[in-house]
Order: sequence, then C-alpha cells, then structure tokens
Amino acid sequence: MTTDSDGRRTPIEDGTTDQPDIAAMLRGQTSACEAARAAIADGGEVMHYHGRPPQWMILGITSTRLKRSLKTGLVTLGLDETVEILRTRHPDEQLRLGSIVAPDRSWFFTVYFDATGTELLACSGVKNERPSRAHGQKLQL
Repeated sequence: MTTDSDGRRTPIEDGTTDQPDIAAMLRGQTSACEAARAAIADGGEVMHYHGRPPQWMILGITSTRLKRSLKTGLVTLGLDETVEILRTRHPDEQLRLGSIVAPDRSWFFTVYFDATGTELLACSGVKNERPSRAHGQKLQL
C-alpha cells in the first residue's frame, strides 16, 4: 500500500512493477490457495499492500475473524490454518498483507507475506454470504 498526500493508505494497482505475482506464490500453503488462484485466473481484483501493520495486530484480527466466523456460521477457507501458521511459525515476524476479490465478489481472500513481501506465508478466504446461524451479519466487501 502506498500513502497519498492526505495520509490515506491506497493499494498498489495490479500490473505495476511493485506487484508480485501472487498467483504464482499460492502453492498450497493453506486450503484456500487453490480457490484464490482460481479467482485471480477468472479476473479477480488483486492488491498487495506495502504498509506493515504490527504482527500482533494481524494475528489478533485474523484470530477474531476465525472466532466470529465459527460463531456466526460464516463460510471460510484456510482461516484456521492461517491462524495456526501465524501463531506457531511466524509469531514475532513483521508481515505484509494483500487481498484478492473474486470477480463476482462471492469470495474475499487475504494473503499474508513475510516482511519483504517476497514469500507468501498463508492465505484465507471468506465467502460473501449470509451466515447460516440466526442473528448473523452479512459480510460487506
């Protein structure tokens, strides 16, 4: 992600020289990788963010997303695997993030990179649908 003159964070657009080949980096790190790669192949929106939020924040948000999805019945792919990878293999590392949005907006994927943005560590996906349990909220993309 870059920062504009007003201090707002903006993603690097797909196709720039700063954009890594995320599709090639999705090599089965989690069960969401194949679906994320398919979303890219189908023309999904890909963003690689250059900002580096604190690792504890990334792990906290990802863990909370997993707990909330289990509670509300939201369909996910690789989210539990991602939390495990971040917690056990990369607990103190600076991370970078990216995202993939399926062309029909049915899935939203988050990709997790090492500090340099050159190694993809994990991928998780959340289906954009109404959760199956009562009183759940629809994910807004």
